[in-house]
Amino acid sequence: MRSDSERKVGGVMSYIPYGYKIENARAVIEESTAAQVRMLFICYLSGDSLSSAAKKAEMNATHSAVGLFLQNKRYLGDDFYPPIIDEELFMKVQEERERRALKLGRTKSLKNKKEVVFPTSFRMNEGLKHFDDPFQQAEYAYSLIERK
Repeated sequence: MRSDSERKVGGVMSYIPYGYKIENARAVIEESTAAQVRMLFICYLSGDSLSSAAKKAEMNATHSAVGLFLQNKRYLGDDFYPPIIDEELFMKVQEERERRALKLGRTKSLKNKKEVVFPTSFRMNEGLKHFDDPFQQAEYAYSLIERK
């Protein structure tokens, strides 16, 4: 039996984001928890850390969970979820997250990859030696291969 915080999407169980509940097969705002979500966004934007913002919003959430709350675009509303926060607040929080990450050096930037060129043609020198040990013979044969 599914609880109010779960729903099935495309055959896969999905959880309803914090701040919503399901009534009559529709997502509706659960005002008490939605107020906590709004407070979380406002506290973070006013300078609080992720943990501090969660405490002020009276949310029992881990550092990483708070980060996921702040990135959840469903709070802007979509076809299923009504909006809890406006786009301006959401975008300001995203900019603040990026600013703090840059300040702390916590950005992942892709390093320039060196282009690897694999040879497409080879030349093999004539083998004049013969060894009784097959491993030694193989090593010798490979040593005769040269790249063009």
